Amino acid sequence: MALPDSRRLKLERAAEATTRWIGSFSSLIIHSVFFLISFALSVLHYLSWGSMLLILTTIVSLEAIYLSIFIQMTVNRNSQAIEIIQEDVGEIQEDIEDIGEDIDEIQKDVDEIQDDNEDDNLIEKKEAAALANIQAILLNLQKEIEVLKKK
Repeated sequence: MALPDSRRLKLERAAEATTRWIGSFSSLIIHSVFFLISFALSVLHYLSWGSMLLILTTIVSLEAIYLSIFIQMTVNRNSQAIEIIQEDVGEIQEDIEDIGEDIDEIQKDVDEIQDDNEDDNLIEKKEAAALANIQAILLNLQKEIEVLKKK
């Protein structure tokens, strides 16, 4: 039988709170005091030894049954949370691999651009050298023309 989400959530929270409290120092003190009072009632003859043990073992057995159920509920809920986290981690790892591939592609593009720039610089240097050579030839031609004009 499935519980409505709000009731199930309240029960899960109660289970977590109970298991958290059972694992605390205050729980240890309260249980110890309870056992001491139980034994003291028997020693002081308020309860017979057999009755005290019967009541005490019944209470402890019931507590153990409910605690094991609460602990299992907590473990189940935490297992579900861990599965969700593992799925998220898997997706993040895939994203990281994709980013790594993108970075590799970008690096290749950068390398190509640098190669193109180097080629462009080489072409610009050759053009500049050719222009300087043409200017030198033109200057020589002007000088020769002026020499010819003087003759």
